[in-house]
Amino acid sequence: MAYEKPLPAIDDDNRLYWEGAKRHELTITYCKHCAGYFFPPRQLCPDCLRDDGVEWRKASGKGTVYSISVVHQNRAKGFREDVPYTVGYITLEEGIQMLCNVVAEDPYDVKVGMPVEVFFEDASEGISIPRFRLV
Repeated sequence: MAYEKPLPAIDDDNRLYWEGAKRHELTITYCKHCAGYFFPPRQLCPDCLRDDGVEWRKASGKGTVYSISVVHQNRAKGFREDVPYTVGYITLEEGIQMLCNVVAEDPYDVKVGMPVEVFFEDASEGISIPRFRLV
């Protein structure tokens, strides 16, 4: 089945993130000056406002569910066929949170505190979308 959801807009801030996803690697930005990760990706550290210490690091891809929402209505093409589905904030082992789809056979099986791991859906030849599943 063809991927019908919107594809991400790739720019200078997130290009390396999407290149990592294409390789099925979750990469996140890290500031050497602050010794911390941050997300979403950008070229400037949100804490120290420096750009000379920002680098990309491969994340473990493991985390826990921080919060969830089960979506019951979405009329947008590509999404309406998936309802109900779960969207949640995932706290990665690296300490940052990212909003992502959490895939489960029953969306009500996803609970706060559950362990998850990343996997990737190949949306097109050049784009893979990170999603999470229960472990």
